[in-house]
Amino acid sequence: MKTLVDAAIARKELKGSNMEMTYAGVTSFMRRNYTKDLTNVDIAISGIAFDCAVTYRSGARLGPRAIREASVQLAELLPYPWGFDPFERLAVVDYGDCFLDPHNPMTIRNAIKDHISQIIQHDVFPLTFGGDHYITYPILLALAEKHGKGISLIHFDAHCDTWPDDEEYSLNHGTMFYKAIKNGIVDPTKSVQIGIRTWNDDFMGTNILDAQYVHDHGWQKVVERIREIVGDNLVYLTFDVDSLDPAYAPGTGTPVPGGLSSLQALAIIRNLGGLNFIGADVVEVAPSYDHAEITALAAAHVARDIICLLANQQT
Repeated sequence: MKTLVDAAIARKELKGSNMEMTYAGVTSFMRRNYTKDLTNVDIAISGIAFDCAVTYRSGARLGPRAIREASVQLAELLPYPWGFDPFERLAVVDYGDCFLDPHNPMTIRNAIKDHISQIIQHDVFPLTFGGDHYITYPILLALAEKHGKGISLIHFDAHCDTWPDDEEYSLNHGTMFYKAIKNGIVDPTKSVQIGIRTWNDDFMGTNILDAQYVHDHGWQKVVERIREIVGDNLVYLTFDVDSLDPAYAPGTGTPVPGGLSSLQALAIIRNLGGLNFIGADVVEVAPSYDHAEITALAAAHVARDIICLLANQQT
């Protein structure tokens, strides 16, 4: 690694890594270039600082900032267990955050959708930080316009988020996938929800690998089932940090005991290579409820491993 002060704004190349002081400098995600220029970019990281759709604790609007801050130490070492620099293989940039007008809530959905559309029109992979989980719905709307409906969902969560909601424009972080499935955007038969530990009378045909299933069968069986369910369909990965047990992720809006460990979640993600990913997000980090950055660190590791997963497919 070369030494470069404030690489996020000083690095000239899209690829490669630089050594910086972990506790100083511009905190883009893993020190990637801050830029709105998507020429020759493979992955664009962006934040959606929105939490007006929560049903309990607010604070996830500060999640993108917290994840970026927690990521700086990850930029200094080769990632475990990958053993390579993903930024030598993929051009990854920090695209900044989506502008929202929280005082005009009916503009939120289209603002997020347009933000993602601007990224994917350049054939760039969107890796998005929330914000509450509602943000995934307009992201899926944008992806469906580009790729078509019937997308598979790999969904890590304590909650299924398929509770009924009749209002097209309602902002609710527990109903996005009800609308996505009802509108045909997501194919429930080819989708899987992992870590679920709250009840819904109608899971809308999704394949549920609840937290107890993960504990009883282990991450290897979970990976096997995910591959069987998703197959070669286009797939979007959404990771709600409350899929983790509150011991591993206290800083979130709706924590539920009995969840996954960081090890279980990371092991599953690290072994999903070869699937046809078209986008991913990490959501629901609420730093005001965090302790010693536990939750933000977990989220940053998940995001880094998603990047490594994609970079590993370049070989």
